[in-house]
Amino acid sequence: MVRGKALAHCGLVLLSLWLCIQSVPINVDKTSEKAQKEDLDPPESTDTGLHYDRYLREVIEFLEKDPHFKEKLKNANMEDIKSGKLSKELNFVHHNFRTKLDELKREEMNRLRMLIKAKHDIQGGNGWKVDHQALLKQFEHLNHMNPNTFEVEDLDRLIKSATKDLESYDKDRHDEFKRYEMMKEHERRERLKNMNEEERKKEEQHYEELRKKHADHPKVHHPGSESQLKEVWQETDGMDPEDFDPKTFFKMHDSNGDGFLDERELEALFTKELEKVYNPENEEDDMVEMEEERLRMREHVMNEVDSNKDRLVSLDEFIEATKKEDFQEKEEWETLDQNPLYTEEELKEFEKHLANEKDAINKKTAELLRQREELERKQEELNAQKEGLQQAVEEMERIKAQKSEGKQGGAPAAEGERSPVVPGNSKPVQDVPVPGHS
Repeated sequence: MVRGKALAHCGLVLLSLWLCIQSVPINVDKTSEKAQKEDLDPPESTDTGLHYDRYLREVIEFLEKDPHFKEKLKNANMEDIKSGKLSKELNFVHHNFRTKLDELKREEMNRLRMLIKAKHDIQGGNGWKVDHQALLKQFEHLNHMNPNTFEVEDLDRLIKSATKDLESYDKDRHDEFKRYEMMKEHERRERLKNMNEEERKKEEQHYEELRKKHADHPKVHHPGSESQLKEVWQETDGMDPEDFDPKTFFKMHDSNGDGFLDERELEALFTKELEKVYNPENEEDDMVEMEEERLRMREHVMNEVDSNKDRLVSLDEFIEATKKEDFQEKEEWETLDQNPLYTEEELKEFEKHLANEKDAINKKTAELLRQREELERKQEELNAQKEGLQQAVEEMERIKAQKSEGKQGGAPAAEGERSPVVPGNSKPVQDVPVPGHS
């Protein structure tokens, strides 16, 4: 989950970044001892899911160190940010910070070059067509035509890219969760196919028991409703529900004191409701489903309260929401088990897609095995040719050695060998008596 401390008044407004730096709670005078840390608090994370996440965070971190830019960021509105007006304030950032930003950009450029080269080598090396446009999109968050200095255009590109990329983040997570649920059901059905009648009946009975057990939980209040907030006020904050005050509640849960409730601060408010439904020690409770439930709750509150759609809840927006009729919502919140995530047709289509993928993988595997066998056959042929060539070389060396020994020794021909023939004479040379010898 991408959550954490808001960087400044509009730091999170800036990019909808969900940038995560450890939150520093403000001191609040409470009438009871501090509540213990919740077991189901949203997990800490510093990853936005963007491939340029580290570069993004480092840029924001250094910009916030400059007093002038931090003040402008604090007072900026969404129009200033989206129009690029805020980016122009980079011209007034201190030289030391600008130098560091230049260094960060050069490091990012080097990282992208290495990434693109690796992708190019992998794709080109396998005979695949290289998608150059897709590779160039890696540079959309900076001006790659100027690789050495961080300019106004770089900040403007970074803001717009991060905003665009994060807009679809929640949708992608919902889609991923839906695939997760369909895969879980698909695997369950596949296991049933491999069981005998008795085993199948027993497994189905166990499955229904777990479903009923999971659905048997206390009433879940609507996120952001009066009853839900008062429950937090009483059980988490240790306050008297009769003394509930929206303004005080807001300040108590604005953990970093920036005047806004960001996404993580909102999600922390739903812990008590989630504990009613999910327990990590229960077989019937899926923690992946719990995080999807948390996301749905946060989206519901944002849709109801965040009037300017900047992904932050201001004090004014919060107070205004408590005056609406919906704030008195009494109906129970419908949990995931009460809302079908997919139809049977969608599941069949998903399984068909899995079957096609499996078939494609099998074909690819068979082709790779065929290529491997062909390579092994060719290697055997080469080895045989190499062995034959080596034997021929050894035979030539042996013959050459024999000839060399014959020239150096001058020994008479061995028995059975013909006598040497004198050139120009077809008869063998006869032994000629030497004078003085018999």
